Amino acid sequence: MDFGILSTTAIGIGVAAISVGWVITTWLRVRHGYPLENSWGKSVYPQKNDEAIERVKLLSQENAQLRAELGSIKDRLANVERIVTDSGYRLTHEIERLRDGKEQVQ
Repeated sequence: MDFGILSTTAIGIGVAAISVGWVITTWLRVRHGYPLENSWGKSVYPQKNDEAIERVKLLSQENAQLRAELGSIKDRLANVERIVTDSGYRLTHEIERLRDGKEQVQ
């Protein structure tokens, strides 16, 4: 076997092994909650400081308020839908239209 082909194959296998190792290492770090690093060893995600923690806290509170408001609006909408689809409401509406003379009785 030629030495050139053997060395090229060995280099190819080595590059593939390094790539697979990098993927597995990154997957393990993500799975277990370790911070990811760039090629210079710095953290990919920014450091947590007091300002960022306060911002997250405020956004969480706003999110909770908006969720509560959305739940209230959903309840109100359900009540409006129930009223509008109620046959008694339709009957009352038709009677009022007849009283106002908007529709001619045939």
